Amino acid sequence: MSDIQVGELHLDIRPDGQLNNVGDWSIDVARALAEREHLSLTDAHIEIIDVMRSYYNKYNISPIKKLLKKELTERFDESKANDDYLNNLFPHDVMYQGIRLAGLPAPMLDAELEPANHIQKAKNPSSTSHFLSEFEFSGKTYKVYPKGNLVNPSEWTEELGVHMAQKEGLSLNNDHWEVIHYLRDFYFKYGITPMVKLLMKNMRQQLGKHKSSEAYLYDLFPGGPARQGSRIAGLPAPQGCIDP
Repeated sequence: MSDIQVGELHLDIRPDGQLNNVGDWSIDVARALAEREHLSLTDAHIEIIDVMRSYYNKYNISPIKKLLKKELTERFDESKANDDYLNNLFPHDVMYQGIRLAGLPAPMLDAELEPANHIQKAKNPSSTSHFLSEFEFSGKTYKVYPKGNLVNPSEWTEELGVHMAQKEGLSLNNDHWEVIHYLRDFYFKYGITPMVKLLMKNMRQQLGKHKSSEAYLYDLFPGGPARQGSRIAGLPAPQGCIDP
């Protein structure tokens, strides 16, 4: 670990070039970090960094590239989300250099979070209503993580989803399926399962305020539209700030 001097502050820098403490970041820190990489920050750089940090402050995780580009398009326009534009600003890749200069941790895909060979038993199995470790269905054994999410999302079928929902006391109707398919579409488009805030924001754009409201979604999934919904949809558990 090394450090940099910004005014009277000595800030720790990890071997990968990232700040050791996200809370130490400031625009002056970003400029000091950029100097280490022979880059002079412009307003255009700061626009991108600001979007990254706003996303992190809202969702408690760094955005992956597809979601960063989506945020840039929504805040500005598609030209700011263009790969050539971003690569020109951040020649060492916006998702590595840009994230470092924003003082944020590197983003991760769901698949990187919980390797199948690290499965552990749930600490309080009596307090859970979902499947634990593994279960049988139609003559096949399915492995799940302690939170009840399938180890292999490709094994999921709608019939399996119905079975997993029944274990949790849910009888799926068309409204449930609309959310389940939305979760799966989002996952296979962006590579992550959305936490509840991200789910509500994106569903509002596509399905309207009523079907993206907290009351509506928690009525369908009392265990949390992101946490419980992801289990029944056969997806990894969502990252960051999820259901209470």
